[in-house]
Amino acid sequence: MTYHDPVLKDESINALMIQPRGIYVDATFGGGGHSRAILEKLDENSQLFGFDQDEDVLPNLPDDARFTFIHHNFKYLKRFLRLHGANEVDGILGDLGVSSHQLDVAERGFSYRFEAELDMRMNQAEGQSAKDIVNTYSANELQNVFSQYGEVRNSKTLAEAIVKERQLKPIHTTGDFLRVAEPYIRGQRVRYLSQVFQALRIEVNDEMGVLKTFLQEALEVLKPGGRLVIITYHSIEDRFVKKFLKVGNFDGEPQKDFYGNIYRPFKIITKKPILPSKEEIKINPRARSASLRIGEKL
Repeated sequence: MTYHDPVLKDESINALMIQPRGIYVDATFGGGGHSRAILEKLDENSQLFGFDQDEDVLPNLPDDARFTFIHHNFKYLKRFLRLHGANEVDGILGDLGVSSHQLDVAERGFSYRFEAELDMRMNQAEGQSAKDIVNTYSANELQNVFSQYGEVRNSKTLAEAIVKERQLKPIHTTGDFLRVAEPYIRGQRVRYLSQVFQALRIEVNDEMGVLKTFLQEALEVLKPGGRLVIITYHSIEDRFVKKFLKVGNFDGEPQKDFYGNIYRPFKIITKKPILPSKEEIKINPRARSASLRIGEKL
């Protein structure tokens, strides 16, 4: 099973400021590249917890007594850490978005490049698929998904076309979907379809809801001085992370106490996000949209 080397690996590992005897979380295990790099810096008295809900990651698990794999969505961070006796941790890394492996396996239905059933579920054992969404959502609901999560400019027109088409024949595969979408592509084909498929994937997996829960729980379980390191891949995620690191909420409004002091949950280590180098983007073109932000809990 092929996984790319993780994006911004050295930068994210350095950002954690790893203590050899610390307790760390890799919230998005995937191919295990980040976890293996973290383990290299830990001694025998340390712990690393890896979260992932995808069955496909199981062959990548390291055979290491210091590593505990939790086969669940990272929105359950606090629950499962406490179950394993870890009430506080020294650092948390989250590499958001879909993995290269998931994009490259045709039958997962994440990519418009392959003919496959429209699925897009990170956990294929539960929840509604992209096929369910395109065949059951109203035109208004589909428009909101494409507009909010894909920033698709003609989202209303596309949504109406999908509803009209499915009345004639259900939309089951990526090919079915492309035949509906092709006449409505605006601008660059690859960019447009990427935005549309991104929007469906975010809705299928409730990625924004999951991210909010994860960030709130990460703040709770981090020790003071602990690092939260997040890699995002689109502007919607990045805005959420930026606001949360700055003020501890998602609307961006600072909270003040009785005396007017502003609540600051983190010391912001990255005033501007760290971006991949030209060399990394050349090796792995999917790195081009990545942004790394770092917060240290106060």
